[in-house]
Amino acid sequence: MDQIKWVRNEMPKTDDKQLAVMSLENVAKARAFHESFPQYAVTPLAGLSGMAKHLGISGVYVKDESYRFGLNAFKVLGGSFAMANYIAEELGRDVSEMTYDYLTSQKLKDEFGQATFFTATDGNHGRGVAWAANKLGQKAVVLMPKGSVKSRFDNIAKEGAKVTIEEVNYDECVRRANAMAEKTEHGVMVQDTAWDGYEKIPAWIMEGYGTMASEAAEQLKKAGVDRPTHIFVQAGVGSLAGAVQGYFANLFPDNTPTTVIMEAQAADCLYQGAKAADGKIRFVDGDLQTIMAGLACGEPNTISWDILKNHSSFFVSCPDWVSAKGMRMLGAPVKGDPQVVSGESGAVGMGLLATLMESDEYKELREAIGLDENSVVLMFSTEGDTDPENYQAIVWGGAHATK
Repeated sequence: MDQIKWVRNEMPKTDDKQLAVMSLENVAKARAFHESFPQYAVTPLAGLSGMAKHLGISGVYVKDESYRFGLNAFKVLGGSFAMANYIAEELGRDVSEMTYDYLTSQKLKDEFGQATFFTATDGNHGRGVAWAANKLGQKAVVLMPKGSVKSRFDNIAKEGAKVTIEEVNYDECVRRANAMAEKTEHGVMVQDTAWDGYEKIPAWIMEGYGTMASEAAEQLKKAGVDRPTHIFVQAGVGSLAGAVQGYFANLFPDNTPTTVIMEAQAADCLYQGAKAADGKIRFVDGDLQTIMAGLACGEPNTISWDILKNHSSFFVSCPDWVSAKGMRMLGAPVKGDPQVVSGESGAVGMGLLATLMESDEYKELREAIGLDENSVVLMFSTEGDTDPENYQAIVWGGAHATK
């Protein structure tokens, strides 16, 4: 069985200027924007008290994004807010004026016209961009990497986007989509990975993800938890991880929770960077074969990398069995706990937490992280069963078992 690998964050710190992207003020703007959508509702925070007791810790809370806007994943939060910011900037207005009603009005068509939003995706981000473009009367073009699942392709096509599966990996799809956007009149690249010279839109996307983090913080308070001791958050390019890390570092500047960043072992570019410990970005290339399709990204987001370097505690590289274990545990919880239908990229936190608490093989990591009977862990199930066949193969059929 493949081993979990980990490293403590000992990278040199920077001037931390990217932390301001996830300021409480910016996140509040994103949240107000999302609240203007008629489809908006706060997604559930599942309190797994039975699971916490079973694992010997104080609390386990899982933000269940399978309910987000009826799209079965959180990604729409980022793409939609980036589109709103882009339109606001083109019109010389503030994003606070970009309500759903305005963005879907004839007035917007007269003032702005129509843009074509390009993106690359393994499924969830592209579906979110396509959905938002459809709702706001804009156009979308979506490129998917080879091996993409038909159900995810169909869900994007259903939203009226032009969607293709390319014979290249995710990072190459990003380059292709960007080249197409540059050649298209009113073409805009909406990608959650940043690189030098492409930072504005990824920053807006991260701010959009802040809606999820701020909801979770409020829900924890309602559950009697002022501050989680630990946050387990997964990373592909790192935009989600940087958004969550950045928000909670701003919310608890003097006592930031211990944050554990988890990646699919086949695409563990952040872990590789942390392991090198020089602060420089590392890339992972090749086909990036993993069941965690949403995490199959080998080139980090530069904005997010800066936030993670300065604030995250540990970087963990997880084989596929970790996620599969988490999917089964969330799908068949301790009696009395709510069920969370969590997809391959959503459940890795549950699998890792359970493995650390149950197995002395990883005692060193458990103790380094400081998990004990007083720990309250927050994690994010970022997608539901977005690949229904594979979900059943794992949860019902026992695929990718730990033994």
